[in-house]
Amino acid sequence: MLRSGVWKKNFFAWEYKKKKRDLNAAMDQLVRYAAALENPPLQVVCDTDRFIIRTAWTNAVPKQYEIELDDLALPEKREILWAVFHDPERLRPKETRAGVTKEAADKFSTIALRLQGRGTPEEVAHFVNQLVFCFFANSVKLLPEGFFPKLLKRAGQRPDRAQENFNSLFEAMEHGGEFDLTDIAHFNGGLFDGRRAIRLDDGDIGLLIAAASLDWSLIDPTIFGTLFERFLDPDKRAQIGAHYTDPDKIMMIVEPVILQPLRAEWEIAKAETEKLVEAAHLKKGRAFDNAMVKAEEPRAKFLERLRKISILDPACGSGNFLYLALQGVKDIELKANLECEAMGLAPRIPVIGPEIVHGIEINPLAAELARTTIWIGDIQWRIRNGIYANPQPILRKLDTIECRDAVITKNPDGSFAEAKWPPAEFIIGNPPFLGVKKMIGGLGANYTRTIRKVFEGRVDDFSDLVCWWFEKAKSQIKSGKSRVAGLVATNSIRGGKNRLVLDEIVRDLLIFAAWGDEPWVVEGAAVRVSIICFEAKSPSKPIYLNGLSVAKINPDLTHESNISSARRLSENGARSFIGMQKSGPHDISGSLARAMLILPQNPNGKSNEVVLKPYINGLDILRTPRDKWIIDFGDMNSGEASLFEAPFELLRELVKEYIEKQKNKLRDKGRGDLADKFTYREAWHLLWRTRPELKGAVRGLKRVIVTAEVAKHRVFVWMDTRTRADKNVTVIARDDDVSFGVLHSRFHCSWSLRLGTSLEDRPRYTPTTTFETFPFPEGLTPNIPAKDYENDPRAQGIAKAAKRLDELRNAWLNPPDLVKIEPEVVPGYPDRILPKDAQAAVTLKTRTLTNLYNQRPQWLADAHRDLDAAVAAAYRWPADISEEDALAKLLELNLARASAAEEPELVGELDDED
Repeated sequence: MLRSGVWKKNFFAWEYKKKKRDLNAAMDQLVRYAAALENPPLQVVCDTDRFIIRTAWTNAVPKQYEIELDDLALPEKREILWAVFHDPERLRPKETRAGVTKEAADKFSTIALRLQGRGTPEEVAHFVNQLVFCFFANSVKLLPEGFFPKLLKRAGQRPDRAQENFNSLFEAMEHGGEFDLTDIAHFNGGLFDGRRAIRLDDGDIGLLIAAASLDWSLIDPTIFGTLFERFLDPDKRAQIGAHYTDPDKIMMIVEPVILQPLRAEWEIAKAETEKLVEAAHLKKGRAFDNAMVKAEEPRAKFLERLRKISILDPACGSGNFLYLALQGVKDIELKANLECEAMGLAPRIPVIGPEIVHGIEINPLAAELARTTIWIGDIQWRIRNGIYANPQPILRKLDTIECRDAVITKNPDGSFAEAKWPPAEFIIGNPPFLGVKKMIGGLGANYTRTIRKVFEGRVDDFSDLVCWWFEKAKSQIKSGKSRVAGLVATNSIRGGKNRLVLDEIVRDLLIFAAWGDEPWVVEGAAVRVSIICFEAKSPSKPIYLNGLSVAKINPDLTHESNISSARRLSENGARSFIGMQKSGPHDISGSLARAMLILPQNPNGKSNEVVLKPYINGLDILRTPRDKWIIDFGDMNSGEASLFEAPFELLRELVKEYIEKQKNKLRDKGRGDLADKFTYREAWHLLWRTRPELKGAVRGLKRVIVTAEVAKHRVFVWMDTRTRADKNVTVIARDDDVSFGVLHSRFHCSWSLRLGTSLEDRPRYTPTTTFETFPFPEGLTPNIPAKDYENDPRAQGIAKAAKRLDELRNAWLNPPDLVKIEPEVVPGYPDRILPKDAQAAVTLKTRTLTNLYNQRPQWLADAHRDLDAAVAAAYRWPADISEEDALAKLLELNLARASAAEEPELVGELDDED
């Protein structure tokens, strides 16, 4: 393709011209072929007197060097030319497109915020997008050169006429025509559709003039849309300055779902074209011409195929997924044309445009931004590839970006039904991440109830919101309306009730590419996600998990034994529980509690110790205990509770403060209407969930096993039963060292990792999915009293190793030379472990289970090794059994016991909803 040039892979493409030829035209020609040359970072053109070197890194602001032949006498000029051949990175510009984009978003968002209240949110959003596009159109010379700065200058001189001037410009852009003796191209596309400008004042116009100083041609639409949305949406303003999703992450879906299959199709068409061209060259005259016409057919069919594809993002936000997908398809079209041109076939102008993308977005502002993102990206692509001819109109209609709910729709009679998605070959996107516990707070009780009712029997009520999108995508593929889907979910989709939707997908379809635990950015925050691509079953489809080829992908996004098929075992039932849930200001400091414990007896003749209990949550297990207590009135009515005078009155004041704090939060969000109506529950003095079933299970026990619901390291500890555990603590109602040891073995920890869910990068332990499914060694199961197996050598071996582990850990956490043991202020409570002095207190703050397991000293590793060996012996396994072999055997045990007990229920996390 470079008939008078040279290409060095990953270095440069170089075009040579005769003396006094137009080097700018030569650069345009070189740009056109850059894609076929794998987009080298440097583009060079020269004649016998002059060199032009232009940088072309994807995310950097382009820079151009011009060197005359005589300049090569200067060392700095020779260094530039040396870098072209030997070290292109030396010439990479430091200024990035991301930096330019952030500056543009910052400047323009100030303008947008000033316009709030001068129209409806939709009118303001539309006008702002019109202005953004005008700035871009000015920078890329779609508007006549100098025209837009002149209009802004005039607006600054006559602010009272600014609105009229913008209206005249928008009217000309709507149909194409003349404005101020200047020809304006036909833009429209729905952006310039008759809706007019909003009133501007002096300050607004000054900011617009300042924004015009930026090079808007360099903005990155994927970043601009995200940043701009944060500025304009009051609910997202707190995310300003936060991270945004890396385009490379989005391509982890776009590549396997859309681009790789299309490239494979082109390779087949290309091979057919090459054969036909080769055959044509064996002919002459008219026969050759006819054969070359025949050789056009594979390309024509392939390009028609591209023209008819459809890509849907049913939660498109500001359009990032659709933008990158469109860019990728256009790259494939260009590659096909250039490769055919290299074979001697006629050049073709690219025709693929925004009409192939479809989006659904409930937020009007985001929907507007999505259209602008795609339009700007389409124009940038043409310029980047040396295509300067502009279609008429310049902006293609984008009615395919719909502003509506993607899950449900309201019928004329007021009832609700499932929302319809348009047929689309490819479905991609990043549906909203909202956990089941936050759905009512985030969506409202009525909406949450409605989507659950509409999808009853298809999506479990205790699923995160993202599962509704997975269910709909699955249904689209099964019904033939779509072929393949790739969606992002929080990594908790691998377990609990969320995983049920993946169970269905694996049963009916094929997960062909997945990443189980990837970093991602959601609303400015770093989270851990799963990326899942699926289509109809295909025996020949290559399957990749976390980038590696595998034979299959299970619903829990693993590829070995399908542990997710494990069932709950009756022998483990009624032994593990979630702790109590306060849902209010019932927790108090230890000093407050002790002050009330030493008060005289109440009018009912009882001490406050009846309703004051030590209280722990997950942090107290993993870090330094906080010395918190809980006011627990059990199931007393308010009259009975008031007889415990001091705790009752303290809680009354705490609840008043809590109510006012919640009202202020609503007011800060602009929801004063809700703040005025906010009330607390009638039984304000009671805990939200007191867990009577837990209290019954631990009755008669002095200690129980507890573990934090969410933790980096899965550790179990003993808790005195006079202490209350929070809802983020799992309580296991066993007091024997054997149960403690089995749970702390590597076999149970691996099992819980595979069957549990996670919060960001921290695994979550749940009573149902991780404990009730786990098959303990035969004869040592939780339904057997510990005294029945106390003489079993296997049990004795486990108990000895477990007790040793616990003793060593406690000695490290609370060294005798650093702590003192004191009884509580009144009898009947666990003793207090206190630092001996201030220096000891500093040291003890670093002595936490999290720090211990992060360091994992040799003595700890040895203690766990001995415990693992004792547990392996109880199963009659070798001590060095591999993790996968152990999991496979545990699954076999689980299924055999479940079948024997005729327990058909599949695993599913029973989680409380706030």
